[in-house]
Amino acid sequence: MTNHDRSSRFDTVRRAAERGYVSAQLMFGQMLLDGSDQPADPIRALCWFAIAADAGHMPAMNMLGRCHEKGWGTEADPGRAAVCYRRAADEGDDWGRYNLANMLLRGRGVVRDRREAWRLFHEAATSGHAKSMNLVGRFLEEGWDRERDPAVARAWYRRSAEAGDYRGRHNLATALAEDGHHDEALDWWRQALPDATPDILQAMVQALARIDHAGVAPLLLAVRQRLAPMPAPVRPGFWRARFRRLSRG
Repeated sequence: MTNHDRSSRFDTVRRAAERGYVSAQLMFGQMLLDGSDQPADPIRALCWFAIAADAGHMPAMNMLGRCHEKGWGTEADPGRAAVCYRRAADEGDDWGRYNLANMLLRGRGVVRDRREAWRLFHEAATSGHAKSMNLVGRFLEEGWDRERDPAVARAWYRRSAEAGDYRGRHNLATALAEDGHHDEALDWWRQALPDATPDILQAMVQALARIDHAGVAPLLLAVRQRLAPMPAPVRPGFWRARFRRLSRG
């Protein structure tokens, strides 16, 4: 795509946003946030998310929450982020459910409430949200406020993996490797590699180092190469467990 094409697309979306189309307002905010086609401008992005959210567009309400949570275009405010997520979740937005559930799970900006987190993750998962499927698996594997059910947990990891979530792919691969299904495990780790964050990459390194299989060496090298230029993963106490559970949510 040429610079002219990028500028034309940016202007087309901006004009639609200015005419009041909420989907365009969300898209324009995302373009400003990401710096796609033009230099990033998180303050303007926040404003456009707020405009669309005020018009009742719940995906924009969720993004407004992300801005408040991450400090994009404003001071970070987890409490205000949780309010936005709750409004989106109450209107059926799956990303709002997922983000609010994560805050409830950790007690960030809200009182910690695993039962409510489960409800929200499960609602989002059953409507097809891949990252929430992975967290449902975590609840069932860990036995958080319910009986442990590793078999059903793995089924949710598979659903998450097949829907494209790299954490679900890592968790499924780990479970398969534990059962000795190394070929399939390595395939899922390969699929997880392009999108994996430092915490998952580090967990992959530790998991792969324990496997005796001909396919491990090239994959382990690829993981280490991708991990090398990245900052060290932050591992808050919530995620500290044995290596394969590092940041699996």
